[in-house]
Amino acid sequence: MDHLSILLIDDEATQLESLQRFLNRRDYEVYTARSGPAGYDLALKHPINIVLTDYRMPDWNGYEVLRKMQELNPNIDVVVLTAFGTIDDAVEIMKSGAYDYLTKPIDLDELESVLERIAEKQQLVRENQQLREQLKQRFKFDAIISQSGAMEEVLNTAARVAPSKATVLVRGESGTGKELVAKAIHYAGERKETPFIPVNVAALPENLLESELFGHEKGAYTGATGRRIGRFEEADGGTLFIDEVGEIPLAVQAKLLRAIQFGQIQRLGDNEIIDVDVRIIGATHRNLEEMVKSGDFREDLYYRLNVISVQIPPLRKRKSDIPVLVNHFIEKYADENQKNVEGISSDALDFLMKYEFPGNVRELENMVESAVVMTRNKYINKSDLPKLVKVTDEETVTDPRNLEGGYEKKVQAFEKTMIREALEQADGNQSAAARLLGISERHIRSRMERLGLK
Repeated sequence: MDHLSILLIDDEATQLESLQRFLNRRDYEVYTARSGPAGYDLALKHPINIVLTDYRMPDWNGYEVLRKMQELNPNIDVVVLTAFGTIDDAVEIMKSGAYDYLTKPIDLDELESVLERIAEKQQLVRENQQLREQLKQRFKFDAIISQSGAMEEVLNTAARVAPSKATVLVRGESGTGKELVAKAIHYAGERKETPFIPVNVAALPENLLESELFGHEKGAYTGATGRRIGRFEEADGGTLFIDEVGEIPLAVQAKLLRAIQFGQIQRLGDNEIIDVDVRIIGATHRNLEEMVKSGDFREDLYYRLNVISVQIPPLRKRKSDIPVLVNHFIEKYADENQKNVEGISSDALDFLMKYEFPGNVRELENMVESAVVMTRNKYINKSDLPKLVKVTDEETVTDPRNLEGGYEKKVQAFEKTMIREALEQADGNQSAAARLLGISERHIRSRMERLGLK
């Protein structure tokens, strides 16, 4: 097994130095920090297996360190170092996900025993990854690869609604796999032997959407040289998956409502009423409730579509899915490209675990495919991953496509990122960083103070 990397966080310099000497003698790779935020910065830059953190510290306490490390990479094991008087606090932290706690003064034999147990656990996790994927077939719904509790809840909801005829609205950011969930609902239900017909509203010009959904007769409009059967008729007896329903124009929304409500459609240029038996599954990344308020989406159609709502969490909210997804995509693209790629290195996986993935699972898949094609090794290394990937604490809030957090928070986050980048390029020199940004040194100091940057 690779040597474990350990991050020590303690505001007492003597304790820090003593533990570092002990761990270095046992060939651990050791990083040290005098505060929680400083430790977090180190964990952003380096692959960390274990965090040993003091509980009582001026900035973040042990609980805050645990919470931030879990957000960064759920594979990091955290051990809390606590004085006798705070044992109750340590027990509460363990309930929140810490691996263990040790009381001060630290018994080095006990510390070594804890580290050995963590090493064995992490080794088993790696060795049994393939087995764990097989065992987690019960969490797999069609082609959905997952092991997180958040996705298990999604799939349980989908499984319960699959046998019914209820209309379903699948919600989630772009790239989260909404169509996969829709297919899972279709193929797990009574209509699995019937057609599953997808239509992506966002990919169609507005003037063609109505014809795409309902069909047209010859001469219905300029360019209609013959009869066309629409997606509703193609899906008769089966399921029609309407992706990005929030993009449907109001004029078409009225006809879609009638089709859902009465099971009847009319081709463009024809007065004949056609009965169709179609189950509707819609999908959207937009806030339909706000669109209803603004008058951009019909309220009656909203309630017809939103009978059952399935919310898919973004990948950054279910990071425990990343390892199994990575292994799945490596196997898939190694086979497709006839490459002898067997897995991913621990530092490359750590790098991916810390990335926020604004493009979600689709972005991860593209990255792994690229790495499999480009690598010359049996295991994907960090250098094989696309260079555009940058891990930052504020990746999500600075992503312009993610509107969570509000305008002011996003603007401040973007400003922080710019200043940090300038300081990094200037090796920490504020005057040089100010010149890079085209502002005065006084201005950059003022902004750093206001934004809480040190």
